[in-house]
Amino acid sequence: MALLALAPLSQADESAWDALREGRALLLMRHATAPGLGDPTGFVLSDCSTQRNLDSRGRAEARRWGELLRAKGITRVRLFSSRWCRALDTARGMGLGEVRPLPSLDSFIAERHRGDVHTATLRRDLAAMPPGDPLVLVSHQVNVTALTGIFPRSGEAAIIALPLADPVRVLARVPTP
Repeated sequence: MALLALAPLSQADESAWDALREGRALLLMRHATAPGLGDPTGFVLSDCSTQRNLDSRGRAEARRWGELLRAKGITRVRLFSSRWCRALDTARGMGLGEVRPLPSLDSFIAERHRGDVHTATLRRDLAAMPPGDPLVLVSHQVNVTALTGIFPRSGEAAIIALPLADPVRVLARVPTP
């Protein structure tokens, strides 16, 4: 199973995985598959029953992310997530440890006009994090696109060089395992 998860990655991506393992990069991913678009009108952040959530495919993708990271030698991480249930469930489903909510990873799709401010806050939050175990961040399409210019599929990720440059330097795109 782990070998199948590694199949889409080319040998050239190994330097990006090395950078992630060594703390010279971070992994920013879009949450796993949650059918639909956006959230229902009037959704409540603290009530998952009012939000769009992972389906069985999304839960399997999250598990495979954990398997992929462990296969790449990444077993201890600092795992941060948007406070949306589908992002938190993706992060928890990886089985890599404690998940810490980080508001600057929250979706700003309903406030696209604040995207620049939101992205600047995320940049500041990341710059303030001390060195340590690899950073794994679970967010949303609008956040990933605003930071990287990449329009990711559900469960897709980017390995991004640290410290963050302007524009950021994407070392690799990692397809949904």
